[in-house]
Amino acid sequence: MHRFIPALIVLTAAMAPWTEARAQAQAERIAVGRTVAESWCANCHLVGRRAQGPAGDAAPPFAAVAALPSTTEMSLRAFLRTPHSRMPDYQLSQNELDGVVAYILSLR
Repeated sequence: MHRFIPALIVLTAAMAPWTEARAQAQAERIAVGRTVAESWCANCHLVGRRAQGPAGDAAPPFAAVAALPSTTEMSLRAFLRTPHSRMPDYQLSQNELDGVVAYILSLR
């Protein structure tokens, strides 16, 4: 068993830059999503974990959406791509969509 430890150490060290790059990319997606949420979505939704503001009862807070067991990356993408009568039809770019999805999921 001890002979596998050096290989595990080498593998872990080799993966560190990839893991850091992936974490950085995720942080950037979340930042884009937060910017979009604060610019567009905050007119109707409370967009932060502890956000307070003018959002009404008609639109659920993003933290409540994130907490739903049915909220997944796929369900958010489908919802945000489908027009809804009570929600403005923002034409999100792929980058904006990725960001909003990542941001909402980060509120868990």
